Amino acid sequence: MTRRTLLLLCLALAACKRGGPPAHAPVAQLPLLADGGVDLGQGAVDAREVELPSLAPLVERITPTVVSLSVMAAPKLPAGHERFFGGRAIPQQERAGSGFIVDRTGLVVTNNHVVEGASAISVRLSDGRRFDAQLVGRDAPTDLALVRLRSPPQDLPFAALGDSDRLKVGDWLLAIGNPFGLSTSVSLGILSATARDLGAGPFDEFLQTDAAINPGNSGGPLFDLHGAVVGVNAAIVNNNSGGRIGFAIPSSLVRALLPQLERTGGVERGALGVYLQDLTPELATALGLDGRHGAVVNGFVPGSSARSAGVGVDDVIVSLEGRPIESARALTRLVGLHRPGELVRLGLVHGHEPASVNVRLGKRTDLEGTGPLRPQQGGESAGQEAAPGTPMRLGVEIGEVTPDVEEAIGVRGQGALVLSVEPGSPAERGGLEPGLVIVEIAGQPVRSAREAVDLIRAARAKPPIVFRLVGPGRVSAVATVQP
Repeated sequence: MTRRTLLLLCLALAACKRGGPPAHAPVAQLPLLADGGVDLGQGAVDAREVELPSLAPLVERITPTVVSLSVMAAPKLPAGHERFFGGRAIPQQERAGSGFIVDRTGLVVTNNHVVEGASAISVRLSDGRRFDAQLVGRDAPTDLALVRLRSPPQDLPFAALGDSDRLKVGDWLLAIGNPFGLSTSVSLGILSATARDLGAGPFDEFLQTDAAINPGNSGGPLFDLHGAVVGVNAAIVNNNSGGRIGFAIPSSLVRALLPQLERTGGVERGALGVYLQDLTPELATALGLDGRHGAVVNGFVPGSSARSAGVGVDDVIVSLEGRPIESARALTRLVGLHRPGELVRLGLVHGHEPASVNVRLGKRTDLEGTGPLRPQQGGESAGQEAAPGTPMRLGVEIGEVTPDVEEAIGVRGQGALVLSVEPGSPAERGGLEPGLVIVEIAGQPVRSAREAVDLIRAARAKPPIVFRLVGPGRVSAVATVQP
């Protein structure tokens, strides 16, 4: 260090000791913009204020289409608790939910779990008018239901169904409903995710939103900012810190099922009659395939329409009616939107070559007990009505015992074949396995698949349900299933 430098430092220290003026704070030499920001060319951020538009005009327009439901029904009791009532009828309780009007005839969309087992339904409009309503249709696997106002007024407002397939994650959404009994409450959020699987069934494809959804919002609409309904609020997931995530049934599913629900009171679904698994990268490598999406055919149920159409084991189904198939679950969901007897076109990878086949769908077994409430047009029987207040979903598909199964197992003219069992379902936990033949349910002999379904519905009133089964070589087994 030079003598000149040391001299300057000493003079500076002396000035400080004498109480000289403090040093000035450094000043950023960056040019300012007219709105008070800093020139971005100098590396700063221009944070302009953006005035958000009010949603009040939109809310005022769509709120009259939202309704609150009051339902009288017997409460669900844990298994075996019916005995505490000594054979007396279980007292009914009132529960509440939300819904929205979809046409001028007074048709209201809501959740199946809102109106399940209802002995009386009352609907209140946003202006305070109240109407009795009747159940029109319900579908437990998708948790959708329709009710209709009795003697609806001429000036009834109604909501338009939007296209949930056009939604993008990040789009703004409005939820309107009656949480905790607070009528026509409005919350705002964004679409957080699509196609969420909550494990409720094979047709899960929920929209996820951070718009506030609480008890009482069930069945209410989820609107886009154009005022169209893009979802039906159906489920809430709570975390340990008290936060909630809301889930809604996409409007594309509502639009697909609504006509059948209104016409017959339920949904009959088509089935390919195949066993499937996802095409994973490892499986694709093993099969020598380039693709990474699709559903691999592992086998067929007896009488499979897909097999008779030319579909083979290890074929990969990559499209249905031109729509790409991402997974086995996606294929099951899309097939379920078609009715039994419909002809659908499958795109395949068959023997490493692309192929296309037309398959006439069979009928998916209805163990949920939510088949059509009314016969279909033409007098064809469309199933039986489920016992009120006793829903059940075992996660098992049952079919008729075919001659080859009779030969392999040794049964003759009796029983119902277990075709498939969903992983994690009550049926799997109870011990049911594909390929076994059910010969007895709750002590009653089984002679057909139809009889098995009827016995299961009757036995659910006194769970658990005890199945007696027979396997190859007439090896018998007992399965106890708790719905």
